[in-house]
Amino acid sequence: MTRTLKLTLSYDGTRLVGWQRQPAGESIQGLLEEALARFEGAPVTVHGAGRTDAGVHAIGQVASVEMTCGHATDALLRGLNASLPPDVRVSAVEEATPGFHARFSARSKTYRYLLRNAPVVSPFERAYVWHVPEPLDVGAMQAAAAVLVGMHDFAAFAGAGGETTDTVRTITRSEVLQADAVHQPPTTNYQPGLLAYEVSGTGFLRHMVRAIVGTLVEIGRGWRPAASMAALVAGGRRADAGATAPPHGLFLVRVDYH
Repeated sequence: MTRTLKLTLSYDGTRLVGWQRQPAGESIQGLLEEALARFEGAPVTVHGAGRTDAGVHAIGQVASVEMTCGHATDALLRGLNASLPPDVRVSAVEEATPGFHARFSARSKTYRYLLRNAPVVSPFERAYVWHVPEPLDVGAMQAAAAVLVGMHDFAAFAGAGGETTDTVRTITRSEVLQADAVHQPPTTNYQPGLLAYEVSGTGFLRHMVRAIVGTLVEIGRGWRPAASMAALVAGGRRADAGATAPPHGLFLVRVDYH
């Protein structure tokens, strides 16, 4: 009998080629499929809620897979973590209802992008933040981020190579936060200037969050006014928005299904 499993996992994407299988390099999808195939005794296909790019991290990625093996979920959890490299961890394996699909059943996703706005970045966090040393106008960035809430055409933030031609998306939360108190790593001395951009929505375009962050940083630098964000979501082109932020500051935080 076929069963559908829901897997929740986290990973450090620094050395990985991203979620999706690639001709060369290790992907999260490929690593999971190899580990699960040992239980199934045959190849399996794993679907992820978000196709994170190379260098992007996850705290709460969700995957789904159909299998026929009879192993208990706790045994699968132990076995997967024994087989996977230490930069990929499965935190939960659950039985899901038939037809559950990690991507198509999702109702909302939340991403977080971390920026270290200080003259120096710690070597212990350089793989997890975008270091922007010059001063930023955080108030202007916050005002611009708030404009994105609602249903808009995000064509100005869509990276090349996406699978969809429909660029309208609904954003339910878009905030720039002073994140020092929450995200200070315990291995370093306190450093001021940690900013987090947090965004939730029903769906995202390829490179959309990173393009938004790149635009917000240009606003913070004073290169463009905060009011320009409204024009970008009212028919703007990709060339009108800011540069795409580097991948290593981005985290897929949570996927909601209710």
